[in-house]
Amino acid sequence: MKHVVDRTLAVLGLVVASPFLAAAAIGIKISSAGPVLYRAQRAGMDGSPFTMFKLRTMRLGTGGSARITGADDPRVFMVGSLLRRCKLDEVPQLVNVARGEMALVGPRPEDVSIVRDHYDAMMWESLTVLPGLTSPGSLRYFADEAALPADSAEAEAVYLSTLLPRKIAMDLVYVRSRTARYDVQIVLRTLLSIVGFDSMFRRTLANEEKEAQRILEGVR
Repeated sequence: MKHVVDRTLAVLGLVVASPFLAAAAIGIKISSAGPVLYRAQRAGMDGSPFTMFKLRTMRLGTGGSARITGADDPRVFMVGSLLRRCKLDEVPQLVNVARGEMALVGPRPEDVSIVRDHYDAMMWESLTVLPGLTSPGSLRYFADEAALPADSAEAEAVYLSTLLPRKIAMDLVYVRSRTARYDVQIVLRTLLSIVGFDSMFRRTLANEEKEAQRILEGVR
């Protein structure tokens, strides 16, 4: 039932968001030469790779081998920076949800090479469900990513050593206790976070962080 609801809501979401996506596409074309969409290879459920869609926010030919975007990354053009701040660049992933490759709520999908090279047994547990548009881990990372170094190589090193394990532990809190009510709460928290009004869930976040710490320490 969750899959049916998610896919139905994804289609409706695309219809509602279509004027904003059209405006964003025009802004991208005016600001930077290249395609509107960015297609990223991500690890889905059970580690199976799939193509995840995003609005392009970086100039072509500037990505190199970097997999993580730092704060104030110089590769991001002006309109792209705005899209990233309001998370509109993630909206095309509703297509992935409609196709059954993602869910509305679930662990955020990582780069296939990051999963291959850096996931341990604890992290692999997050791949037992469909990846999602939003999750407790991504909500926590939404605040952390602003503190990443501007240099993409340094940002990736900090992300892999510090942020990734914490983010996945937060997502495992969801994986181990997911319910329809929890899904609705996370969607609401996501919308409030985008507009800067998420303080009402401060206690919930504290409880998730406490449980995530237990997961990191190996307490089941």
